[in-house]
Amino acid sequence: MLGSVREQLPLFPLNTVMFPGVSVPLHVFEDRYRALVHHLLTISDKSMRLFGIVAIREGYEVGQPHLSLVQSVHRVGCVVQMTSVEPYEDGRFDIEIVGRQRLRLEGIDTSGSFLVGDVETLAERTPKGADTAHEAARTLDTFEEYRRRLSAMRGSDVLDGDMPRDPEYLSYTLAATCLLTLAERQALLEAETSLDRLIMLRHALVEEMRAMRAIPSLPATEVARTRWSPN
Repeated sequence: MLGSVREQLPLFPLNTVMFPGVSVPLHVFEDRYRALVHHLLTISDKSMRLFGIVAIREGYEVGQPHLSLVQSVHRVGCVVQMTSVEPYEDGRFDIEIVGRQRLRLEGIDTSGSFLVGDVETLAERTPKGADTAHEAARTLDTFEEYRRRLSAMRGSDVLDGDMPRDPEYLSYTLAATCLLTLAERQALLEAETSLDRLIMLRHALVEEMRAMRAIPSLPATEVARTRWSPN
């Protein structure tokens, strides 16, 4: 991962948590985010078409005024790259983004046509002597058991697809894929190391399977579909 850097980035608050390595589509229709896309399209180097995504706290909504957004967003988010864009005649866009690196939001400038954040990008830290690869294997085994039980309950394969073996990207991919609340995903994004994140995920999956045994109709939420990329 890249080192820690302080910089200014356009911001796109969303009612979801974005993770490094995960690729998702976005439909852009609000004026301020159309302006953000137009700004990104002026950057000739496509690898530098970067902005920050920060999750909006539960109880708030997308589309509120700038000042309300400043109060509602979480302070840890994700730097993302716009990798593709499809414009509509009425000014809307469909874009594809991929997470690059975590960020910490230090301040927000609301004076322009779109939000701009003062951010510090956060490098991934590995604890000394930590056997992260071993914890990754344990967590992946737990996820496979969770996926098997959930598929049996639903009567069809769910959460299917290959998982990355790299511990860091495995932790982010599972955080984006597993059936979790926004608050749980935000806590995973804020975890300081992949080891912490993997342990949190494994414990969450064990608790979810315990709940599934107690109440067989769980979980009721729809399965999330994401793709991952190490770019």
